[in-house]
Amino acid sequence: MRSKSQFGTYIVMLSNFSYNIAMYQKKKEKLFVYELIEDPAVSFPSYYVLSTSMAKNEMLQEAIMALHSFDFSHYGTPKTFDDIFSMFGSGTFPIYKEKYIVGYFGNKMMYLESNGWKGMPATADIFKLENWLVY
Repeated sequence: MRSKSQFGTYIVMLSNFSYNIAMYQKKKEKLFVYELIEDPAVSFPSYYVLSTSMAKNEMLQEAIMALHSFDFSHYGTPKTFDDIFSMFGSGTFPIYKEKYIVGYFGNKMMYLESNGWKGMPATADIFKLENWLVY
């Protein structure tokens, strides 16, 4: 049987562990589409969960506004995959299938959903240039 002091030690260790995890997790916030566009053409999702720095990223906000207003006048179909990857390099975000904003983080292509960035599965559709819009 363990003594009360041993249990106290375990509780302190667990609370320190929880504190250390919390320190390394980035703070997330909801960026509501209505904060960017008054009357969006596409209202779903109504918000995106993003890190504080991503929520303030003007290039990402521009892509969200284009996607939700369905205004792709500044976008066009890429001629080569270099067009897509040059957007990643410049900090802008291409749009996939007029549905998803795509980013490139840590050598991974990720698409934005309501709950945040998700890894993009490698399907045959990714390799069709007509599915992409670049700025």
